[in-house]
Amino acid sequence: MINKITSIIMVIFAIALIYMGGQLLLAGGSAFYALMGVGVLLSAILLMMNKRSALTLYALLMWVTLFWTIWEVGFDKWQWIPRGDLFGVLGVWLALPWVVRPLYQGQRRFHPFLGGSVVLMVLLVIGLCFYDPLPQQGTINTPRNASATGGAAEEWSAYGGTADGQRFSALKQITKDNVKDLEVAWTYHTGDLRQGDDATEYTFEATPLKANGMLYFCTPHNEVHALDPETGAVKWKTMPDKNRSYLQQHQTCRGVSYFDAGQQAQQQTGATPALCRKRIFNATTDARLLALDADTGKPCADFGDNGVVNLRANMGEVRPHALMQTAAPLVAGNLVIVGGSVMDNGFNNGNPSGVIRAYDAVSGRLVWNFDPANPDNTAPVAAGATYPQDTPIAWATLSADLKNGLVYVPFGNASPDEVGIERDPASNTEKFRDALVALDLKTGAFKWRYQSSNHDLWDRDNPSQPSLVDINYQGKPQPAVILPTKTGNLFVLNRLTGEPVYPVEQVKVSTDGIKGEQYAATQPVSSLNFIPQPLTEKSMWGITPFDQMACRTTFRELRYDGNPWTPPTEKGSLIFPGNIGVFNWGSVAVDPQRQMLIAAPVRLAYKYNLIKRTPETETQRTFTKDGTPYWNENFHGDYAIHIQQMASGLGIPCIAPPWGRMVGVDLTTGKTEWLRRVGTTKNLKTSFLPGRFPLGFPMGMVAHGGPLLTAGDLVFHGATADNFFRAYDSTTGELLWQTELSAGAQATPSTFMGKDGKQYVVIAAGGHGSLGTTAGDSVVAFRLK
Repeated sequence: MINKITSIIMVIFAIALIYMGGQLLLAGGSAFYALMGVGVLLSAILLMMNKRSALTLYALLMWVTLFWTIWEVGFDKWQWIPRGDLFGVLGVWLALPWVVRPLYQGQRRFHPFLGGSVVLMVLLVIGLCFYDPLPQQGTINTPRNASATGGAAEEWSAYGGTADGQRFSALKQITKDNVKDLEVAWTYHTGDLRQGDDATEYTFEATPLKANGMLYFCTPHNEVHALDPETGAVKWKTMPDKNRSYLQQHQTCRGVSYFDAGQQAQQQTGATPALCRKRIFNATTDARLLALDADTGKPCADFGDNGVVNLRANMGEVRPHALMQTAAPLVAGNLVIVGGSVMDNGFNNGNPSGVIRAYDAVSGRLVWNFDPANPDNTAPVAAGATYPQDTPIAWATLSADLKNGLVYVPFGNASPDEVGIERDPASNTEKFRDALVALDLKTGAFKWRYQSSNHDLWDRDNPSQPSLVDINYQGKPQPAVILPTKTGNLFVLNRLTGEPVYPVEQVKVSTDGIKGEQYAATQPVSSLNFIPQPLTEKSMWGITPFDQMACRTTFRELRYDGNPWTPPTEKGSLIFPGNIGVFNWGSVAVDPQRQMLIAAPVRLAYKYNLIKRTPETETQRTFTKDGTPYWNENFHGDYAIHIQQMASGLGIPCIAPPWGRMVGVDLTTGKTEWLRRVGTTKNLKTSFLPGRFPLGFPMGMVAHGGPLLTAGDLVFHGATADNFFRAYDSTTGELLWQTELSAGAQATPSTFMGKDGKQYVVIAAGGHGSLGTTAGDSVVAFRLK
């Protein structure tokens, strides 16, 4: 009876393999699964006939599967899963005594060929558990020069530590030898949690600042909280009205900024002290710039209109939720400087300007503005004038070289991101699309630009705060700026001239696609890059043969040119990396004392489908429903753009892991010295389990948030989708310490020295709505026991 039931199950299994394998074969893919289905069907029929040869045949099928798996993916255990898990489980079942005995009329309980094969393969799989072909073992051997300038020390007074955006601290009380002794010093709950009408992408991504004897941060609804740094006790907090709406594309606040007017008064003859000598600046998701007294949290009445500058001023008509601020403002000298963010592809035109505006940090007076459409005129715009719309935006935090008086602006794309039919190649706007731009700090005058992408059709914004560092590349001192990009390039440029320090090559790409598009013939590739290796059908993944076959078939059906610049099409294109990018707002961390860089590049593929609009459908939804967000509908445009992560029906990425890695780079040579996976599958949200995945397989998970480097030779990193906070040896990448948090830590940590003489490391843990990580409202501080 057992064998009859087993044979029926095998027939069902075989038919499913033949059906889905046949679809894959018809799409031009591998014939393996269809042929295996035939083999399993024959084995099932033989078993139903009580033939011993059923087990012999199945043993042969297992060996064929093993050799085919090794041929496709080598000895990567994670890629063995979809190719062998169900076949292996079935093989183990068929080798058990209650299946074998009836075939031998009770005279034998073990089938030598099948049983021996199963034992050998189980041993092989056990051995694979201790082997991983991905990590690149190595050591960054650069010595530490403690006299090198840059980075934070006992304070963390700016989003990136200081205005140079290094995410580095010279503190070294916590070292790789004692980091295992970290404990929670305190946990604080903000109380700002997502409610029903809030945006889907409701995220707590703030990096806390330590200045003025307090710890400052903002919440997704732009509450500003000031805490005692050593205890987490509340000093003050602001509670603004909450305009909850599903149309808010990004309900987040990545940080606030600190300004000390007293320090500026000492440096500038005749400067007038402000009413609030020390200030916290908060740029809000409803496009306001707030100045708060750092001691009390009350508005600074002498700034703008009773502590508020309206960032919608001179923007013309702004649609609901179309203009927002998500990044920390840049405080540089006596200026507070902001870019902006706009709704992605909601409308083809009428999108807010990407103007960069610098305000007097005391009065709120507009000092200069850099408009990509009018780059030569940086004098403050006239009261009744309007900045031209539909220009590139810079939504990340800016950086500044205070010594040389330069501001670095990482401009991205302009909406619409994926369609360029109406762009004018000769316009000023196109000169600044996806360009890193250096401006004069005092006047906003243009100094130089470097374009990181040509005619961007993939939403390849420059999403990261640039990092400024002096390096000795190949023995030559260079004042550098490092620009991470979504494509995976790390452009290393001379920050005074914009000339590449590391070589950059223009590579040829496809120039055919939709009618009327003006495709760029080449795209820049830096010699330092983490552009993912091209995908093939073998790169597709799943947890069973069936979801992997579905992903393989999808791969075959989409257009993919084997590089990151496959043109979006109506048929559908595979874009790898997708619009989440290899690098995003978390940026990178740079140690100026050892001239090293730490980064956490991401690997995710996306599907882009262009949907042709006609005059009759120019205002109609094409793929979204009423009562849901309409970004990417691109109303009044030539095409709507439907973007989806390339994932299986089980909610798992179609491409094989790792989806997240960490790397260590020696900046004196430009060489990647070590590479490792980061993150596990624990707490992963899937569509096939009612709760979160309970086991932590170290596959390498998406990391959305930045690293922190310290002079203790440590990298602190949350960001991964498994809710863990970890510390690594920055020299080798070795994992030294980890702790599980109550929610996803999709944020960048900071560190400071407390007045108790102890070094603290602090991180926000509130989850990420779009990534589906565990939601929360925590800020957690750690110190040595």
